Parts: sequence; C-alpha cells; structure tokens
Amino acid sequence: MSPQTAFHMLMLRRLERELAPPPDLLVVREMTVTLGLRQRPEPDILVVKSAALRSLKTTSFKPDDVHLVVEVTSPESLDRDRVTKPIKYSDAGIRHLWRIEQEDESAVVYTFELEPSVKAYVPTGIHRKRLQTDVGFEVDIDLDLGQFTG
Repeated sequence: MSPQTAFHMLMLRRLERELAPPPDLLVVREMTVTLGLRQRPEPDILVVKSAALRSLKTTSFKPDDVHLVVEVTSPESLDRDRVTKPIKYSDAGIRHLWRIEQEDESAVVYTFELEPSVKAYVPTGIHRKRLQTDVGFEVDIDLDLGQFTG
C-alpha cells in the first residue's frame, strides 16, 4: 500500500462530513464490497443501505446494498481506479460511481451512473470547484481543499 497523500486524506474527510444521504442510507469509509471469491475491493467511500450494517463486526457489503462507490485516485492506483474497478463495480450492478482525481492543487470529480441494459457506466458529469449532483439525494460539496479545513 502506498503512502496516503494529504489530498487523499482531506478529500475523504470532506466527503464524510458533507455527504448527507437520507436515513435509509449510510456513509462508510474504507470497507470492502464482496463481488466474488477473492474479489473484495475496498473503495475509499461507500454509501450503503443502513440496514446492511447489521453488526459492529461487519467488514464487507454485498453489491445490492451499495448505492454509491467513491474512489480517490493516487498515482499508483490510477489505472485500477479508471479501468479495472469501474468494470467490476458495473458488472456487480452498483448504480453510482465517482472517481476523484487531483488536478494540480484542485480536485476534479468524474461522476457515473449505471446504464442497466448494458451494465456499463455512463458519464454524468465532470465537476471542478463544486460537486452538485443528484444520486437519489442531492449533493452539493465545495471541492476547494486550499484552506485545509472542514
């Protein structure tokens, strides 16, 4: 595992604080999704059905319980986050995917939604400075990490 960058840490903190799903959904960080035998990727952020968190011993979620997957890329994970993981997540039927990359000193968020007839993601937006979208609940997040706070 490569060292975590300040961008990665601050972006995860921002998403955890600012994502506000309805009560039937829950934001979780760095837990796995069981896609199959020896297939348990660990996205940076997940939005899952609240009912899927059945115990404090929970370590993984089923794809049917996952509403949104968020991957914050690093140089070492870029190929996996752009190519490999989206294919696995779409094959599993996970409806929403966000990929967040660092562009100079700023964040850029690529948002995708599953097109169910072909089980592939289609782009729904490229967001700089502010992430405003709807994934079954409204999202409005300031992407500026320049102040290194909140």
